[in-house]
Amino acid sequence: MTVKSILVTTVATLENHAANRGEKLLGNASSVKRTPDGKVYVSGQMQRHVLFSAIERLNESDPERGETYVSNGDGISTKIETDLRSDLGGFLDTNLGDYSGRRTAPLSATPAVSLQESKVGQDLLVRLKMSGKDAEKKQALALNEFSEKDEMVMNFHLDIGAVGAVKTFTYEGEAHVATNYVRKIDDAEHARRIRLFLDATRSMVDYANQARNAVTGEPHRVLIVLDPGMSRKAMQYFSSDETRQQRILAELEARGATYFLGDDNDGNGRSVYQAYTAALDALKDGKLYRPEFA
Repeated sequence: MTVKSILVTTVATLENHAANRGEKLLGNASSVKRTPDGKVYVSGQMQRHVLFSAIERLNESDPERGETYVSNGDGISTKIETDLRSDLGGFLDTNLGDYSGRRTAPLSATPAVSLQESKVGQDLLVRLKMSGKDAEKKQALALNEFSEKDEMVMNFHLDIGAVGAVKTFTYEGEAHVATNYVRKIDDAEHARRIRLFLDATRSMVDYANQARNAVTGEPHRVLIVLDPGMSRKAMQYFSSDETRQQRILAELEARGATYFLGDDNDGNGRSVYQAYTAALDALKDGKLYRPEFA
């Protein structure tokens, strides 16, 4: 089987967290983001930030990384040969003025949303008065919202053929007459970047730098799909009932996809660690799609 895309959907427990704060609703109260039906969520932008932070950490410890790096989110380059955020996350450079200034991201992520309605509390923060000139200031108080415990569903998808390649277009007048793919990296680096993506989805920890918000998004349930096509339907797996889950898996099997289920709560099946290990091994042995047509 030739793998054209990878889908990863996970469930992680976030406890006593404010993984993604929103706007201040009333006065000096920092609110937790939540949907209209009361479920706490983490924005897709934050999910991508945490994922690229995990990719950066994994890449830095990889002896095969060469000159590759992950650029800062506020300074993305257009060098997909070396910049992993540029390659996997895309970019838009309005100064170039043509298609070469725009790259659609091969990597995508959904917001992480709680499976059930969340219970949100408030934490009172007090700024201690100090001696000297600070002693004359008024006592500073602030309220921070936090969510007690959420089972968060997280989804990630990767278009394998677009990794390390640039799609170009040929026009004659106003007519589009040809499409070409230009490879910017070799097959070994292509495979390495795909493994980095998959490994990073189980290393979601950088939701905040503050010690008071030390949150982990590491999963205790996972479904990994190595797909010969392009489908995101399996993202609905953990939010579906048992019948629908069975139909989703049956459809994957019928289409020739390979999937790996991991559940740390089930002593009879694969653990999350075992599911990731099996999926990474399958990637090493399988064929990864790279477009060759012009």
